[in-house]
Amino acid sequence: MKGLSLSVLAFLTLFLSSCELVGGIFKAGVWTGLLIVGIVLFLIIFLIAKMGERNNCSWRALSAHAA
Repeated sequence: MKGLSLSVLAFLTLFLSSCELVGGIFKAGVWTGLLIVGIVLFLIIFLIAKMGERNNCSWRALSAHAA
């Protein structure tokens, strides 16, 4: 993977001006960061929802046995 990144960087260096190259790197970084933040938020919400479902089921089971 690292070799691929270096070869892409070398290709971009040869065919793009330096400003375009830096702009492209920052755009890729922003989109990668947004994607990672979105995945982390989804996982947190998913885990909280699953924990809530588990607690509700056990509460119903306890209240049914108590009655």
